[in-house]
Amino acid sequence: MSAINSVLVVCTGNICRSPTGEAVLRAKAQQHQLALQVDSAGIEAFHQGESPDARSAAAAALRGYTFQGMHSRPICLQDYQHFDLILAADRGHLAAMQRQCPVEHLHKLKCFMAVLPHLHQDIADPYYGGSAGFERVLDQIEMAAEAWCQAFAQGKDSQ
Repeated sequence: MSAINSVLVVCTGNICRSPTGEAVLRAKAQQHQLALQVDSAGIEAFHQGESPDARSAAAAALRGYTFQGMHSRPICLQDYQHFDLILAADRGHLAAMQRQCPVEHLHKLKCFMAVLPHLHQDIADPYYGGSAGFERVLDQIEMAAEAWCQAFAQGKDSQ
């Protein structure tokens, strides 16, 4: 597979998991000195134009990540063309994207956690839970983002 220069992270409403994935992946890419464009989107437009969830932003800020300038948006057909890799927060999002993605871009779709096959493939939605859920999301995303960046640095796409 060709080099990965752009990544889109996708969850349900683009206010918890995908902005967290965007912020962490962007920070990890900078640490690895990778010129990586990172964005996020949602399967649904429930929160279009809104800032990320305050609980996600607060948990991320405690670890040094920022959601500055992020606003929720739904995934669009142009995203499938533009991005080299599109990472779903869970298998439900992956299935939804597979249904709408043009066939020539299906190879770009993966679960965010797929880079760590020994772990569960889904990042649990913290929206209806307490602060521990947001911490778990950060733990999962940090591990996977680090592994993705290592794979990008080696010039390969991980399964």
